[in-house]
Amino acid sequence: MASASSVEDLRPGDHACLTYSDAEERLDIVAAFVRDGIGAGQKVVCFTDQSGPPDLAGELAERDVKPTDGGQLTIRDNDAAWLSGGQVSAANMIEMLSVELEAAHRDGYAGLRVTADMCWATRPVAAVDELLVFETRVADLFAEGRLIAVCQYDRQRFDHVTLAFAAKAHARAVAAAVYHEDPLLRICRQHAPPGIRLAGEIDYRRVPELNHALAEALRLGGDIHVNLAHLTFMDAAAAAAIGQAALSLQPGRAMAIVCGRAVRKVLDLVGATDQPAVRVRLAHGRP
Repeated sequence: MASASSVEDLRPGDHACLTYSDAEERLDIVAAFVRDGIGAGQKVVCFTDQSGPPDLAGELAERDVKPTDGGQLTIRDNDAAWLSGGQVSAANMIEMLSVELEAAHRDGYAGLRVTADMCWATRPVAAVDELLVFETRVADLFAEGRLIAVCQYDRQRFDHVTLAFAAKAHARAVAAAVYHEDPLLRICRQHAPPGIRLAGEIDYRRVPELNHALAEALRLGGDIHVNLAHLTFMDAAAAAAIGQAALSLQPGRAMAIVCGRAVRKVLDLVGATDQPAVRVRLAHGRP
């Protein structure tokens, strides 16, 4: 499998793997995948496991993914979709995708875009062998270039052997761009809505990495979203860097910040929240 790339780089015919340990990052990437499919006029089907269809629909809506009318986006529960007679069959799964692919073509869509949470394979009624068969045989469906898919693997649910197989079975991998990561701090790109996400603790020593991430987000155009919901500490230097980025926004652009109360106080202290272009929302349940 090639090195991980951005989800926006995927093209029809790509069969990609997303391995994750951060649930928010996973939802962010899935939302971007769905959004791009809707924008490209493709039929989009999401198979979900860890959160039911209503929950996933809500998570997508929070990330500004708004499906069009007419059933372009379908969200299905894994149990209802894959289980047949209490068992999972790789053959049935491939047949179902074949039917979806033909239906998308018949209904005039530009192609079919599928994302699936593969955690169904960890259930007692499922066999990991069926997962291996599925990931191997499904490759034939991508040959005509009308199908694009992202298979999601939770690193906490799958063993290392299965994860290694998943990596080998997929020609592409997707992941968020990571600007910095150490035991105390992670700075990565946020795909939907576009911007950056920080988690952990940040002080003046990591301001260069923060500035780099902010500069990348500013180049994307449109509003910039700074997700600090999982940031537990920020010093004045880091808060000032965010304020400086907001000052550099062109007229008509805005910066939306999500954070806890403690981080909000630091942003207030340096005057970052006083700027007209800055909108701040407190993260639920965050101190």
